[in-house]
Amino acid sequence: MKIKFPIPGGVGEVQRDPLQSRECYVEAVPKGQKWNVDDAPDQVPPGKKGKTPEEKNSEEAETPAKVQPAEELLNIEIIPGNPNKTTRIGSHLGEETKKEITLCLQRNADIFAWTPQDLEGIDPQVITHHLNIDSSYKP
Repeated sequence: MKIKFPIPGGVGEVQRDPLQSRECYVEAVPKGQKWNVDDAPDQVPPGKKGKTPEEKNSEEAETPAKVQPAEELLNIEIIPGNPNKTTRIGSHLGEETKKEITLCLQRNADIFAWTPQDLEGIDPQVITHHLNIDSSYKP
């Protein structure tokens, strides 16, 4: 994936590898419980056969756990003194690394697009997302 944006004197580019992004996300999300049927033949993993209708109804009533990052995140201000323009970084990073990341983000604060109006030079028809919905239905 490549994103292009206008900068003074030309066009800036950011390239990302979707596979690498997915692998990073998978590593950050806590893993679920693993089941091995051969080790415990008398136990049935959740969601498999062997439940009574009452058990199924009680499980459906429970709310699923929300997926959380593997570590706490720290809010940092991209533009010092402006609490509306922040991002988050990992709390387990070393102090020197945190400082380097924060300084890099602050030095490049002018390339962040906080609102659609910040995307200068890009036609809204190129970046506007239209939902495929029937306008006759009420939300």
